[in-house]
Amino acid sequence: MKTNPIGMDTGMMNANPMLAWWQEQWMKGANPMAQMQAAWMESLADAMKFEAQFLMAIAETGQEMTECLHNEKPATAEEVQACYQKLVKQVTDAQHTRMEHAAQLSHDFRKRLWEEI
Repeated sequence: MKTNPIGMDTGMMNANPMLAWWQEQWMKGANPMAQMQAAWMESLADAMKFEAQFLMAIAETGQEMTECLHNEKPATAEEVQACYQKLVKQVTDAQHTRMEHAAQLSHDFRKRLWEEI
C-alpha cells in the first residue's frame, strides 16, 4: 500500500492512477467537441459577414435613393424611375448574392465538421 503524503484518503490515493487515466480520456473527448464548436463559430462568423455585406448594400442603396430624390434641381418622372429601377436591381442582386451565400453555408459547415472528424 502507498504512503499518504498529504493526508489524502487511502481510497482516493489508490484511485489516483484511475483518475489520471480518466482525465486524459476526458480531455481527448473534449478536444474534438471544441474543434466542432470552433467550426460552428467559423460558419456563424461567415453568416454574420454575409449579412453585414447585405445590410451595407441596402444602406448604400438607401443613400443613393435619397440623392436621387433630393437633387438641387427637380427631377423628371423618367429620371426618378430610371434611378429607382437601377436601385431595385442593386437590391435584387444583393439579395441573390445573400441567398447564394446562405445556401453555401450549410455545405461549408458540413465540410468543416467532416475535416474535424
